[in-house]
Amino acid sequence: MHCLSSKPSANITENCCSRRWVNLISLVVCGILPSVNAAYQAKAKGIGVTIQSVYNKLNGIEPQIVEALLRHVVGRVEGLMKQLGGTLPPLLEGYRVKILDGNHLAATERRLEVLRSVNSAPLPGQTLVILDPALMLAIDVFACEEGHAQERALLSRVLATVSRGDLWIAERNFCTLGFLFGLHGRGAALVIRQHGLLPYKALDELAFVGHSETGAVFEQSVQLIFNDTLKVTLRRIVVQLTQPTRDGESEIALLSNLPAAKANALQIAPLYQKRWRIERLFQVLEQCFRGEINTLAYPRAALFGFVMALICYNLLAVAQAAMRSVYGVDKIEAGISPYYLADEVRRVYEGMMIAIPPIQWQPLAQLDVDSTVQLLQHLAAQMELSKFRSHPRGAKKKVPKPKWQKDKPHVSTARLLSESKSKKDKKTP
Repeated sequence: MHCLSSKPSANITENCCSRRWVNLISLVVCGILPSVNAAYQAKAKGIGVTIQSVYNKLNGIEPQIVEALLRHVVGRVEGLMKQLGGTLPPLLEGYRVKILDGNHLAATERRLEVLRSVNSAPLPGQTLVILDPALMLAIDVFACEEGHAQERALLSRVLATVSRGDLWIAERNFCTLGFLFGLHGRGAALVIRQHGLLPYKALDELAFVGHSETGAVFEQSVQLIFNDTLKVTLRRIVVQLTQPTRDGESEIALLSNLPAAKANALQIAPLYQKRWRIERLFQVLEQCFRGEINTLAYPRAALFGFVMALICYNLLAVAQAAMRSVYGVDKIEAGISPYYLADEVRRVYEGMMIAIPPIQWQPLAQLDVDSTVQLLQHLAAQMELSKFRSHPRGAKKKVPKPKWQKDKPHVSTARLLSESKSKKDKKTP
């Protein structure tokens, strides 16, 4: 975490979101230590305050501070990743694509007095996350302490970050008139799945365009009206799916303001399919990090933990970019597992910090971008890739659930294996 804590911005320093809190919670988020209490016990000498003071600090870090911390880190690593040359191909030339999705933090333990008499699951908050799919970086986050608030309530804050030349991709929960008009009015492009309740006026009939990988594609022009005065014409692209979605839907409808000269309907349809990249981000968070620490029941502490997981994810993305710059995009994307990379950090960290005194790490925080690029590429070239190879499994076969037998509450595994072997032996001539 040395690259996070060197030269922190003034706001972060003034609000006490300092190096020690970042380092402490990162040990828990990365799975190096099992809890905040264990991390405190391991690092108490360097912290210099009581464990209660630590919890008081974690419980009081405002959402705006942890959001700023993520942006601070992104500002430091974004240029580094681009200079590494390990970025993924752009989804659409001429646009900076941003994929938006939300995440409700999982229920916590009932450690707070107000929760002990409540039977319902206590939700500590939620976030909206923005992914840059070319960098595979979480470039922004919007945190909310209210676990029951709608994700749409945060969209006004998202709009404040929109820039001309952006291309926003989002699922139908974000398909509101206010958000669509906000994006369009700020000069941004959009590809957003249409919500079934969104009012629109068809300007022409659906026309068949062709076939994509997922099904037949149709297009029409539609008009949206906001506050009875503002009007905008969008392209409505309907994909009649060859295979239904997991919810059983046979078609999806997309709304876009991309000019036809920039992207035809057959190019726009697969753009939305790339939304899975942000789902991959959340999958990596779940598998590799402890972003939802169920012992942190206070919303602010829980949100700090989740944003720290995003930061750790971004550092992992830097390592993957360095690997892509050395070995090529295809080789790394097809065969390297983020889980095994994160596991390597967990297994090596404690011994490495014992073997190498902290003072010897300090010069690394002072390296300029060129030197950091050379160091990362040198380290990537020394990696034994076979240690980090992914092992994708095939599609799961649906197996009917066995019926419960009251007269047989348990079985002997050894006996079942023996019976199975006997049956196979009888079938063998």
